[in-house]
Amino acid sequence: MTGRIYLSPPDISELEQRYVMDALRSGWVAPVGPDLTAFERDIAALTGTAHVVALSSGTAALHLALSALGVGPGQYVVVPTLTFVATANAVRYTGAEPVFVDCDPQTGNVDPALVASVLRRLRGQGHRVGAVMSVDLFGTCADYDALQPICAEYDVPLVEDAAEALGASHRGRPAGSFGRAAAVSFNGNKIATTSGGGALCSDNAELIAYCRYLSTQAREPVVHYEHTEVGYNYRLSNVLAALGRAQLARLPEMIAARRAMRERYAKLFGAVDGVRLLAADEGANCWLTVIVVDPVVAGWRAADLAQALADADIETRPVWKPMHRQPVYAGNQAELTGAADRLFETALTLPSGSALTPPQIDRILETITAFLEKPR
Repeated sequence: MTGRIYLSPPDISELEQRYVMDALRSGWVAPVGPDLTAFERDIAALTGTAHVVALSSGTAALHLALSALGVGPGQYVVVPTLTFVATANAVRYTGAEPVFVDCDPQTGNVDPALVASVLRRLRGQGHRVGAVMSVDLFGTCADYDALQPICAEYDVPLVEDAAEALGASHRGRPAGSFGRAAAVSFNGNKIATTSGGGALCSDNAELIAYCRYLSTQAREPVVHYEHTEVGYNYRLSNVLAALGRAQLARLPEMIAARRAMRERYAKLFGAVDGVRLLAADEGANCWLTVIVVDPVVAGWRAADLAQALADADIETRPVWKPMHRQPVYAGNQAELTGAADRLFETALTLPSGSALTPPQIDRILETITAFLEKPR
């Protein structure tokens, strides 16, 4: 063994180093500058959207999107229960309350039929629904063919959490282009990174302009500091944007490496009874490969494989713990089928990073093979 293997570490090359050094030498180190402007233009081209504002995190993007849509106290927002906590937290930041919805057991993405059921119930009870949020889980887009008509029927805006899906697509349409607005993430473990960072994408020029204004402490365009409403310190720096530009230039090759790793896992587990890969369509960016284990059929649990890999200093992780099981959201309404709970108990995310070296890949696959061949 030659060091720990991580789930999804940053993939940094000499190109990123050169872009960052050029930005530092230019003197543009604040949340303004040519790299920031160019980065926003690059994200817009990648997501197929007309307007983008680059921000300090994907969470900030979700918060601003909901705020710009008028979501606030006394309202509910429909949120997938199988997601990272940032999706739900952004709702709480506005003063609204999330209502959690279970997932499709094959993909882990939100179940559109349950979304429709929740909207029908909330509307029938006279509640105000500020938005529906989707999550493109592990790099596979949600079922927008079903979700968009549902949101249109109930006249509720859709906000896409595409934090995990940069570079992915749904029926040829890029992740980040669905709904009234969409958030992408450039956190350190994402498919492309700016260390920390995110962006909000939309075809609505007024929405992005307002979010840009809020992201700079809601400063009025006058020579002195004038503020008529509460804003936030959410803008991305020019230096980090330079890092992001280099990452986007390399994004196709990084996605290809993750897809190739998923194919290696598919081949390895293809003949193993009781194990399947969490479904990912041809447009997925394969951010993380996830296996789902039926312990009765397989004769072992996902946690057993996780321990074997941990013993070899290889990182794995369960899928997101459902929001309805998180103590901070235990009292919130939830429409459940048990699908997310089952995935939390039986699924495991495997190392998927594009920076994995051939020796590291061999070590991962050899460790899994030895585990599978162990008598039980």
